[in-house]
Amino acid sequence: MAVLPNRFLVKLDSSNDYFKTFQPHHGVLRLTIDNATEITGEKKSGAKRLLQKLVKDIPDCYCDVNVGAEGEWRTSTIKNKHDPQWNETHDFLVTDYEQRITIDLNDEDLGGDDDIGIATTTVKQLLLNGGSQTLTLSHKGQPLETKVTIHGKFFNFVGESNSISASSQNEGEICGLATVLIASVNGLNGQRDELKPSVKVTWGDKEFVTPVKSYSPGTDIFNPSFDTAFRFPITAEQLSNPHSFKLSLQNGTSEQGSVDIPFDSVTGANGMNREEEFDVGSGATIRARFSIRGLQLAE
Repeated sequence: MAVLPNRFLVKLDSSNDYFKTFQPHHGVLRLTIDNATEITGEKKSGAKRLLQKLVKDIPDCYCDVNVGAEGEWRTSTIKNKHDPQWNETHDFLVTDYEQRITIDLNDEDLGGDDDIGIATTTVKQLLLNGGSQTLTLSHKGQPLETKVTIHGKFFNFVGESNSISASSQNEGEICGLATVLIASVNGLNGQRDELKPSVKVTWGDKEFVTPVKSYSPGTDIFNPSFDTAFRFPITAEQLSNPHSFKLSLQNGTSEQGSVDIPFDSVTGANGMNREEEFDVGSGATIRARFSIRGLQLAE
């Protein structure tokens, strides 16, 4: 996790304001896997090599694609092609332009998929190359004749209310990002050894929970600090009828109080940021910031 360009924030001063030091995402890379050429497949051995002699082996290819520490995306499988064309697109969140793009080309096989080769570049290299690159694959450190062509468009995150729109968005494409920062909880009551506070953030069918805090000498369990960020990519389908955000104060697995924050109360706020101490009942508050960002094509 600490390998560059991936990063995480370490708070050295307890008085440091998390809202001022948090580093937001830069934007979205809309990456298209176009095609691959001259695929010969992995050199086979044993039973697979014997089968290859009996049956003309034409690869059934797919790509596993990674951008930095984002979740892996897999293309569809193109059957019986030495030069498959996918022309498939996926959106990746970008926190650093040096994030590595990795395309792992595989041959789907009932007896276990064969690794054909890997190609890599970075977000920065792709964009500096005009948004298109043809990459040479390598297998076990050896270059291959196989090449894969990719395209990319970069969209900056912007805070103008007219920047988030469901128009001209294809299914599954990101049209915005909601980020929820949980700084602290204040005003807890009870026996300190029995307090196990955490904060759950819910939006639609997605939910995240901060780490659970517990008392130890020198800590203020009645006003615990969390300094945790959660993100919710927004699609056109979600934007058409957006849910409210929900903050829930937990003690262990038990909910102690909650508050709903309407989506339009964030988009209607200055810069699409809403930051305050949210009252969740019984004198307790959650200090949180809700930010929504739309997309603007980078020039």
